[in-house]
Amino acid sequence: MRVQWKMILGASIASLMMLAAPASAQDCERGALNDRFCDTDGDLIADIPTDESQLIDPNPLIFAYTPVEDPAVYKTAWSDFLDFLSEKTGKDIVFFPVQSNAAQIEAMRSGRLHIAGFNTGSNPLAVNCAGFRPFTIMAGADGSYGYEMEIITYPGSGIEKVEDIKGKQLAFTSPTSNSGFKAPSAILKGDFEMVAEKDFEPVFSGKHDNSILGVANKDYPAASIANSVKARMLAREVVTEDQLVTIYKSQTFPTTGYGVVYNLKPELQQAIQDAFFEFEWSGTSLEEEFSKNGEAQFIPITYQKEWEVIRKIDAANDVSYACE
Repeated sequence: MRVQWKMILGASIASLMMLAAPASAQDCERGALNDRFCDTDGDLIADIPTDESQLIDPNPLIFAYTPVEDPAVYKTAWSDFLDFLSEKTGKDIVFFPVQSNAAQIEAMRSGRLHIAGFNTGSNPLAVNCAGFRPFTIMAGADGSYGYEMEIITYPGSGIEKVEDIKGKQLAFTSPTSNSGFKAPSAILKGDFEMVAEKDFEPVFSGKHDNSILGVANKDYPAASIANSVKARMLAREVVTEDQLVTIYKSQTFPTTGYGVVYNLKPELQQAIQDAFFEFEWSGTSLEEEFSKNGEAQFIPITYQKEWEVIRKIDAANDVSYACE
């Protein structure tokens, strides 16, 4: 298995797609979902197949966390939870350190990823193209959840308000990121009449930590980031408060959504959900990392409700959910 897994990690996205055996198009209601999937109950996510021949019961189960920061940090952070998940499912669990949102989506689409946390902006693509079924997010002890998009700069940059970015460079993270691209693009256009390429130079850093470090080190004059990532980096003293200045803060958005690929056996999907909701955070590696921005439990959500604002942002940006 070790050799095989190294081969998977080294595979290109194109190779992963070649490994997939796409399901035949079915005559069913599906909304915006790819024609591999059905949505007969109208909840906007892929139905679990009723044909048992289409269900899978893999061992090991592959888990991936959204690549917002250095994957090595999160392999350790998730270790206690993944041990618990293994106990609850009776399966071996492998942590897959994905390097990009696109690679994570394609891994699930190709059948090589079974359980995942997709970032806010990637959830719609994962749902519609990969058959992702999100059911939970992290929340505080009081049930509150979410994060805000911030536009940050550094002291002395000459940028004191959003309009001051005109004619300068603004760092985004990746095109699939909500706070790192889609939300700021919609807000800048709608509220400030500022458009990339015309009013400012857009650059892409790849990840939120790259953008935050880039501003702190004065490589970028400004960046749009998720303040949940900033909070964890401040808590780890990767950056300090006096290196960063926030000039814009958005409404609250849902954070990373966790779920499973649609075609896992129903009893396995249920066991995975039970593991998330029964996991005791106190004293674990998960608490040590994610308590840095106030998270203390997993709570149930639905893609249909909690991601409504994200779908509206995507519509404002003319984002297509067509699989490419």
